[in-house]
Amino acid sequence: MSETALPKDDVQPVIDAPVDAPPPAAEPRRGNGLAILALLLGAAGVAVGGWGVWQVRHLQANTQNQLSQVQALNDQAQTLKLNEQRLTERLGQLPGADELADRQRLVSQLQSDQQRLNQRLETVLGASRKDWRLAEAEHLLRLASLRLSALQDISSAQALVQGADEILREQNDPGSFAAREQVAKTLVALRSTEQPDRTGLFLRLGALRDQVVGLTELAPEYKDRGDSLLGLTSDGDGASRWAQWWDQISRYIRIDFNADKNVRPLLAGQSLSQVRLALSLSLEQAQWAALNGQAPVYTQALAEARDVLTGNFNPDNPQSKIMLEQVAELSKQPVTVNTPDLAGTLSAVQAYLERRNVNAEESVKPFAKPAASTAQEATP
Repeated sequence: MSETALPKDDVQPVIDAPVDAPPPAAEPRRGNGLAILALLLGAAGVAVGGWGVWQVRHLQANTQNQLSQVQALNDQAQTLKLNEQRLTERLGQLPGADELADRQRLVSQLQSDQQRLNQRLETVLGASRKDWRLAEAEHLLRLASLRLSALQDISSAQALVQGADEILREQNDPGSFAAREQVAKTLVALRSTEQPDRTGLFLRLGALRDQVVGLTELAPEYKDRGDSLLGLTSDGDGASRWAQWWDQISRYIRIDFNADKNVRPLLAGQSLSQVRLALSLSLEQAQWAALNGQAPVYTQALAEARDVLTGNFNPDNPQSKIMLEQVAELSKQPVTVNTPDLAGTLSAVQAYLERRNVNAEESVKPFAKPAASTAQEATP
């Protein structure tokens, strides 16, 4: 027993030996873990609080939006109520069913009356575009006839007749064949007629009038073709005093050996101005006759101008000679022209218009009675 006890005693000191050195180190670790856990909890709390604040603000914003939408809906509801009230008032002002029926009956009666008036207007005045166009064609032919008879203007008359032919072509009516045939003949006659250049004649005569102012009479001058007369007055080697005197006076003396010819006096001063004025008036009269197509007056005026030139100016003068040639050339130019007669064409177009009007009246008459009967039915 003692042997067994000894070992127990020996072992006891070993058990009682100080072996608890590590526990002090475990206490700080436990404290750090608690601090970290507290920090995490605090951060989580802050995050939860921030999220809660954000949710509150978001809810407030949504609430404000909902309030504004509710206000807008209230305004729209008020507007709809006002519109409904106005519509109700307008509906209250509308007539009743019986009054509407009466008004509809009056409108139908007015339409029937208007239809009858339109038919009468078309019958009396021919208020259709074709009728107006045909009346325009007749007017164009009248104008063309007037231009030919008064002014002998071929180009203007041709343009007017061409316009009338286009109007007849637009109708596309077989009944207008005779009228179009006459218009075509007139166009051919106008195109084959040559238009005189009256404007050109007027301008050329005006140019001749401008040259009249510079037209002068040349005095005959003695030209020595020998030395017989100078030899009689010469003395010695040089010309004597008598020779010088003869040279001066020979310019004013002319010996004409052809006594049978007419001797024309020299023009100077007032007489020359009068001759120029007479020549200018003759050319001006020819201008007027050329512009107005008066052939007798034109021929007579140029003949008078030619007589003035040949009777008062020297034919050897270059200016008067050229003017005589130009006057003779202008006197051969035509001033008038034989214009075609448009009476037949105008009569053919007028006959076509009369036939068309008669046909239109006959086509309208059968529809007059049905229109009247419908009007009586519309007005019980």
